[in-house]
Amino acid sequence: MRRLYGKARIGWEAEIESQGLVYNKTSLPDGDVRSYWREDVFYDFSAAEIDRLADATELLFAACVEAGDVILGDERLLDRLRIPRDARDVVRASWDAEPPSIYGRFDLWWDGAGEPRLLEFNADTPTSLVEAAVVQWAWHLETGQGRDQWNQLDDRLVAAWQRNLSRWEAHFGRRPRRVHLAWTEGDPSGEDWMTVAYMADCVQRAGYEAVVMTTEEIGLDTGDARFYDPRGNRLEVVFKLYPWEWLLADEYGPSVVADLRWGDTAWIEPIWKTLWSTKGLLPVLWQRYENDPVVSRHLLPAFFGDDPRAAELDATGFARKPLLGREGNNIELVGPGGDVLAQQGGRYGAEGWVLQQLCPLPDFAGPDGPHHPVLGTWVVDGEAAGLGIRESDGLITDNLSYFVPHTIDHRAAWEQPGR
Repeated sequence: MRRLYGKARIGWEAEIESQGLVYNKTSLPDGDVRSYWREDVFYDFSAAEIDRLADATELLFAACVEAGDVILGDERLLDRLRIPRDARDVVRASWDAEPPSIYGRFDLWWDGAGEPRLLEFNADTPTSLVEAAVVQWAWHLETGQGRDQWNQLDDRLVAAWQRNLSRWEAHFGRRPRRVHLAWTEGDPSGEDWMTVAYMADCVQRAGYEAVVMTTEEIGLDTGDARFYDPRGNRLEVVFKLYPWEWLLADEYGPSVVADLRWGDTAWIEPIWKTLWSTKGLLPVLWQRYENDPVVSRHLLPAFFGDDPRAAELDATGFARKPLLGREGNNIELVGPGGDVLAQQGGRYGAEGWVLQQLCPLPDFAGPDGPHHPVLGTWVVDGEAAGLGIRESDGLITDNLSYFVPHTIDHRAAWEQPGR
């Protein structure tokens, strides 16, 4: 694993925007504009290193499946994970029925030498998909950097929609007339919109009609208690880039739960993802696997904030994370002596906290400063499918962190390792 320097393509900004990365530029408070995509650097891996990451990803996914069974068998854990009591029956039924589930993303710590370690699992509404599946692949083909890239995302996503929608057809005895894909107007950057637009393209290539809309446009007919789009088409399959905890707390939340009890709407990602889309999954995994010599190598000790065992982390330092935070919001890194190393503000935390052993991101420092990568390994239809890297100047990955492409087996004579 190496951080290398390359050469920016002429007209690269227009190129990546044409590929869907319309949210590349971020305006900073001081008036400057920051590019989200890094064109001049990339990370390179050996094929053996990619195999190692893929194996760790699939091992962690299997561990999460076992953890789901553990959580559903323990009402106290369901309480701690803030799973609403009036939705638990549909969460259990959804888990047992295995309705369509398309994708998820593990965020891993790795320096290329030690064991990859789980930082968190983005199981419900992961983004950075367009840049991982499309933009960095086009960069690889156009620049000729590296012999390959770990990136089967596009083909796997199309195949996942085909398989899961075929299962829906077999279950209900008919073909869905269309698939609705919804994003929320609350995202001003365009990232959610482009993620949904790309997923809609995958649906169309899978052979189904796709309709893109906003979650605000979803309507409930109080007569038949069904959900419809603005044109009066009933929602049969709906992909929602909108977290389940938000949806369940909305005005229509009880109606969604009722629809899941007796209706035939497939909500993707399914409601059982509430078991994984909380950082409360981290202490559940640690409690389940801390004595497992294989799985524990890919975990960090983690505890709920009110667990007396959390005091064990005072000696090592810890990351304090809200159960339902996003984009690094409200994360606090505390060193062994109690000093705060880094922190982010935000609106999360009232739902509870998790403490995870401090594991500072590796620093692939270069002449332009520190560079701390987080490796996002993608799972599509339950299998490891690709890699996307977010890189930060500081120790917390947030919405200003860069996306950096990667290669496999780069051999350019002019390379300049950044580490």
